[in-house]
Amino acid sequence: MLATIERGLERLAVWLAAAGAFIIVVQTVWISYGVFMRYVVGNPDGTVTEATALLLFPAALLGLAFALKEDAYPKVSFLIDALGARGQQVLAAVNLVLMILVGVFFSIAGVEATFRAYESGTASEILLWPRYLFWAPGALALVVFTVYAGVRLVSVLSSPPQPAHQPK
Repeated sequence: MLATIERGLERLAVWLAAAGAFIIVVQTVWISYGVFMRYVVGNPDGTVTEATALLLFPAALLGLAFALKEDAYPKVSFLIDALGARGQQVLAAVNLVLMILVGVFFSIAGVEATFRAYESGTASEILLWPRYLFWAPGALALVVFTVYAGVRLVSVLSSPPQPAHQPK
């Protein structure tokens, strides 16, 4: 059961990261268009800066769970190398607990911001796009990250200690 949930969250993490990558491609094309319009055509597009800035929030957060899935967060490996299998398991659990605590805090803030933006009907200044559309993907990414970290914590605590990192 736990393995099925973990695999489902890992698939969702891949899709969220793909959405983040797509947003980055859109930003790249849009910024390039803005530079072309400003410096080649001499007619700057006033929407480029706001649109690409608004897209930064979801793009920054959509890869969180994927980075956890790929074990891509930085680590101090000399400490991990010095520990035995049980010590590595405890350190991995502590690390996941810290991720969960931070994830819960930011998940609450992101979800609350999404609902407040929706309820208030606030929109971006120039484009007049609803702000909740920019908060919602980030809030979703934070919630998925936090739940995934929780599932990983349960998985780490329920499995026998195994060396996670081999010294070179």
